[in-house]
Amino acid sequence: MRIARLGALALAISLPFAAQGAASAQAVADPSLDKAGQEAQAQLQQTFTNLKFEDFGPSPIKGPIYQASAGGRIIYYAPDSEHLLFAAIYDRNGINLTAQAQEASARRKLGAIDPAKALAIGPADAPTVIEFTDPDCPYCRALDRFWAAKAAEGKPVRRLVFFVSGIHPEAAAKAEHILCSPDKEAAFKAVYAGAAPKDLQKCAPGAAKVKADAEVVSRIGIGGTPTIIADGKLISGFQQAELETFLAESKAPAKGAANAPR
Repeated sequence: MRIARLGALALAISLPFAAQGAASAQAVADPSLDKAGQEAQAQLQQTFTNLKFEDFGPSPIKGPIYQASAGGRIIYYAPDSEHLLFAAIYDRNGINLTAQAQEASARRKLGAIDPAKALAIGPADAPTVIEFTDPDCPYCRALDRFWAAKAAEGKPVRRLVFFVSGIHPEAAAKAEHILCSPDKEAAFKAVYAGAAPKDLQKCAPGAAKVKADAEVVSRIGIGGTPTIIADGKLISGFQQAELETFLAESKAPAKGAANAPR
């Protein structure tokens, strides 16, 4: 993707390695390659011997590449050619360096979250996830249906919920309604099932919680909904396959570990 400028992204570390394209011993080289390009092709062939490439030539990317984090994703930026790259970078041993960076970012975000201040939904002895959600987000509602289906299968989770209220205009009011209801979990499920109460409940503690959640969202840089932290891994969006894997591999927390308010 070509862009004029990156905007507010904070550029971080420089990548140690950037390939000039894809190559192998069988690849057809661009006849216009200079000596540096020919050497790069030979190096790639020697380094990644298990991959087969069909051709090799110059990349539109110029100059150094930098790493940044935005919305829970690791992206890469080449300022000389003004390119933004959405990619996964592997080292010569097959280790996904992008995934490692995303997991490190998720761990940092997790350290800034106080689970005791979340709205807890689900049994206390179930595997726990931290969930950033918006009552008017269709994918958040789909995620809620997914959790309900898994609970019906005997695979419930405990959801530590923080509301994202800056995307849809009625999200803050609906979140406050949930937080001010006598049965918060029932109100949550009703709203996420599509209920539209005529009289949304209001209360000072609920309004304060919506504001506090917004501050958490801003502090850790949540850019979209739903965003889930499961077993220390940040999952952006409703990624059903990743959630299925989490449920298959997860264990319930130790007693007393999940102490968020209901």
